[in-house]
Amino acid sequence: MTITHDRPTQVFELINPELRAELIADVRKSWPGLSDELGARGVHQLVAFLATSSGADVPMAPSLRVDLFWHAFVLHTKPYADFCAALGGFIHHVPDRDSRAPAEGRAALARTRNTISAAGYDLDPEFWPPESATDCSADCSQCHAGCSDSPVNK
Repeated sequence: MTITHDRPTQVFELINPELRAELIADVRKSWPGLSDELGARGVHQLVAFLATSSGADVPMAPSLRVDLFWHAFVLHTKPYADFCAALGGFIHHVPDRDSRAPAEGRAALARTRNTISAAGYDLDPEFWPPESATDCSADCSQCHAGCSDSPVNK
């Protein structure tokens, strides 16, 4: 699948306002200070991540904050499955608890950020730590950069 620059607009429409509000409420349980505005931006970053993952030929890893939204979305099984189907196939969430090296996490995030940008999506710095981040365990991924999509199962 080729993702063009006008595709991002269409993909964001796949999550209706009601589901967006539910995802924000779900994430707020583990991130109490999450505002509605920042939550909407988080859903936006989740959609960019998943849409790009659906067409990528390498595993992509979410940041900690994007992963919070992904975990919330996966729990809404029907809308999540419908969203994935609209992108061409189910996007599996693959935890890898053996991958704990900060360097691996930074490399996975750099690859993911570059792939998302190349697909025409804007990266929100509130949701993606900069490449210069020194404490990857705090910002990179809920699963120590081990959560990824699975291009093998697409």
